[in-house]
Amino acid sequence: MVRRYIAIFVFGLLAVIFLIPLLWMLRTAFATPDKALDLLALFIPTVDNFSRVWNAAPFGRYYGNTLFMVTGILMVQFVFITLAGYAFARLDFYGSKLLFILMLTQILITPDVLIMPVYGMMGRLSLINTRIGVMLPFFASAMGAFFIRQTVKTIPYELEEAAIIDGCPLPRMLAQIYVPLLKPAYIAFGFISSSYQWNNFLWPLVMINSVEKRPLTLGLAIFAMSYETGAQWSDVCAATLLVVAPLLIAFLLFSKQFTESMAHAGIK
Repeated sequence: MVRRYIAIFVFGLLAVIFLIPLLWMLRTAFATPDKALDLLALFIPTVDNFSRVWNAAPFGRYYGNTLFMVTGILMVQFVFITLAGYAFARLDFYGSKLLFILMLTQILITPDVLIMPVYGMMGRLSLINTRIGVMLPFFASAMGAFFIRQTVKTIPYELEEAAIIDGCPLPRMLAQIYVPLLKPAYIAFGFISSSYQWNNFLWPLVMINSVEKRPLTLGLAIFAMSYETGAQWSDVCAATLLVVAPLLIAFLLFSKQFTESMAHAGIK
């Protein structure tokens, strides 16, 4: 019992420590510029910071670009990881284990290491400074394929045998039997992939040159740099809150479903 209370206290303290930057950002985003750095000052919350930030930079276009990239990548990933996960879980072909190991090595390689060769490839394909060029390297995901493979292995093979006996073709069987049962894995991977792509900064920075194609992270960085001679922290925090708000809301609304999905996706 004593250990339990100690553990609760320690983890609660860590949670408070990790929340301090977020709470400071929330407080400063609604503070007037003259009270932004005075943590003990009382003030009336204002939304003028958000309207000023929204009009100072094309955040509406940044949102559109980010939503297009994140949604497009996720939709293509769902198709590829479903096919790859099913193949590695159910199909017995020559070299399947070796190919699976080679695929998993992608998880061990950080994308930053591959920026230069991938950038050269995008240049040869004439995809530099395009949204498709930013999206293309992320269409395949080893982690997503692993999620699907682990989940498919938990599905009784008798369902597939019954479908084969009834003459169900493979595409229909995947769409009507496996896809509904793979929903927990899709949710778990969807949260991880969408949050990573939403926060991705370095690759868009290398690929995008024009203002109208910038995602939110790149737009926020350029906006914050414009204040480097005299930072207006209330505006910078308001812009940051505009960027992270969708992820915060999604996490607060679906944290329980995400936790349950991870538990059912073969992650122990």
